[in-house]
Amino acid sequence: MNIYVGNLAFQVTEEELRQEFMAFGEVTSVIVMSDKDTGGVQSRRYGFVEMPSKSEGYAAIAGLKGKILKGRMIDVIEARPLSHSTDSRANGGRRGGGYGGRGRQHRY
Repeated sequence: MNIYVGNLAFQVTEEELRQEFMAFGEVTSVIVMSDKDTGGVQSRRYGFVEMPSKSEGYAAIAGLKGKILKGRMIDVIEARPLSHSTDSRANGGRRGGGYGGRGRQHRY
């Protein structure tokens, strides 16, 4: 199960995040996303934790949601898979045929 963890403090490390989740079961992987503009030094304040057991993952979500970690209340939810759809509407794309939703404009 892949779990999204958001609103992380800049100082939270992958090892600290791993320790928090290990209280609920086995952790396969942890990644804290870093900002390319800072040369990968500064956190982007979110990351992902992978747990092999869904039941342990759901327990971790319930147990850690709203927890204060290094002064910030973290968001913990099940990560949704990336959409590989080419339909722009499925990905939140614009509707209305490219006219900004105002309908078709006619010139006479």
